[in-house]
Amino acid sequence: MARKPIATEATTKWAPLFLLFLGLLSVSGIYMFMSTVSNHGTGNGSKIGVVSDLEGEKREEKGSCCRGVESLELWGSAVKWGSDFKLNSAQDCCKACKEMCSGNDGPCLCDSWVFCGNKEACGEKFGECWLKKQKDSMIPDQREAGDGNMWTSGIVFGEGEGIVGLETKYGTIHIKLLPDYSLHSVFYILELLKLRSCPGCHFYRSEGRGKSWDSQGNHIKDTSFGPPFALIQGTLDARGLAFNKIPRQTCSFIRRGSVAWVESGPEFFISLANHDEWENSYTVFGSVLPEDMKIADKIAKLPTLSEVWNGINVSVLDKPVSMKFHKVGTSKGES
Repeated sequence: MARKPIATEATTKWAPLFLLFLGLLSVSGIYMFMSTVSNHGTGNGSKIGVVSDLEGEKREEKGSCCRGVESLELWGSAVKWGSDFKLNSAQDCCKACKEMCSGNDGPCLCDSWVFCGNKEACGEKFGECWLKKQKDSMIPDQREAGDGNMWTSGIVFGEGEGIVGLETKYGTIHIKLLPDYSLHSVFYILELLKLRSCPGCHFYRSEGRGKSWDSQGNHIKDTSFGPPFALIQGTLDARGLAFNKIPRQTCSFIRRGSVAWVESGPEFFISLANHDEWENSYTVFGSVLPEDMKIADKIAKLPTLSEVWNGINVSVLDKPVSMKFHKVGTSKGES
């Protein structure tokens, strides 16, 4: 939030107290959201102290995410041999792959990367960055996953790639998956794609933007940060498919259209607004294509019942909205 310049001695005197108030307000917003967002299905309100868990955690600049999964080796056709291409970090290797996938004139030349970053285990291979091309980046060729593996690997989706459809009775919400933000999350969604349906997956909470955010998701000055919290929330805990907690990777702010986990999943939410007050406290793994946000907004307007979770008023859908995933071809456009 932009602040007016300090003009007088009087405002200088009270500035520290004002900044303290703003800080407390921001933390309060995160606390209120986490106190409610994780309540469903837990019976005990889950972990209310998540905010304190985030203290001291390394923050990253927006857009700086370029991550993979340790102890994982992805195979595929090499487009750049690691024996002749050594870099300083897995992030540099990821960025090198992205640079070969930044154009709009065709498929990515590189859609996966493999880096050897354990100096002791890698030996002469230390620093090798292998840039590869999968037959199908949505079905990556995985080999030798396990704690004894010395490789770190990641995936890159180019323009029009890595898009899945989240089907509901109100329309299909197309989501661009973000493997460079959380590859563990993408792997789980890819497993959901193999199911003919997603039994147990549904939205159960919906809260509109109220009077606090405009139609573009921007916060309106001098209004509260919720409730309502401008989101639709659900679960991706599909019966018959084991769910392992997703490692928290907090490197992106919540924007309108962000798809993120509550804590480590399987509860998740789609944000209907820009939540700068939450900073980068949640693991974002996807982004709704802008033209489909109207469907999320429609779900947010469905009839709800009022409940109180951990002392906070929330809006629970009168009738949960079932959902399932399906793969989308590369022809689906992005704006």
